[in-house]
Amino acid sequence: MGGLKLALTLFTIAPLGVSRVDRPAARTAMAVAPLVGVMLGGVLAGAALGLRTAGASPLLAAAATVALAAVCTRALHLDGLADTADGLGSFAPSNKALEIMKKSDIGPFGVVSIVAVLLLDTAALTSILSHPWPAALAMVVTGTAAGRLGATVACRAGLPAARPEGLGALVAATLPRPLIAAVTLLLAAAAAALATTTGFTDPVRAPLAVLLAAATAWSLTHHTRRRLGGITGDVIGAAVELATLTAWLVLATTP
Repeated sequence: MGGLKLALTLFTIAPLGVSRVDRPAARTAMAVAPLVGVMLGGVLAGAALGLRTAGASPLLAAAATVALAAVCTRALHLDGLADTADGLGSFAPSNKALEIMKKSDIGPFGVVSIVAVLLLDTAALTSILSHPWPAALAMVVTGTAAGRLGATVACRAGLPAARPEGLGALVAATLPRPLIAAVTLLLAAAAAALATTTGFTDPVRAPLAVLLAAATAWSLTHHTRRRLGGITGDVIGAAVELATLTAWLVLATTP
């Protein structure tokens, strides 16, 4: 329960008091991150479908849902995306890039990355929310859960922290790779079952979205290991944002 409460605190604005923050609790939190994504996805889907029922267009409902997602996560992952983009985009040595990421201001790479991701998220959700509501609900939940799988993938064994302090140092290399593979396959199977139950026209897309989201997070963190020496809390946030976007883009192309 301590790990689940920590996960809810890290990935949502849920006002939960966390009395234990250590590596074992962090390990659990990163392992159950996709479950938190399912919960958050349910909230976002409910809001989006409520707006659609009230007469909002798919575009308006999608834009409001993207904004709500930022509020529900304190825009923490978007901030991590911007800092990571600034650090990697600087092409500076790892120590200098980490210094850039630690600054409170946002540079041009960070601004562009946030704008691009928010625009693409909105475009993808506009397409998703044009589907009948059971399928749309399944796609929103699947994409949100797949995004939090990005955090799980980022904490795989063998991937060190880029700094000796901070969130990255707390959660880096806490999860065995077989466990991550099991969580990924379980989420993919659940996505396929949900898609079939809700009459999703192309249920293959749902597990594919999960697998490609995991691949996106893996690729990003593999690159940050080469460039920065490992992961940071910002990199985990970037992995969540890019994995979510990947999943929603895959699902949005469903006929």
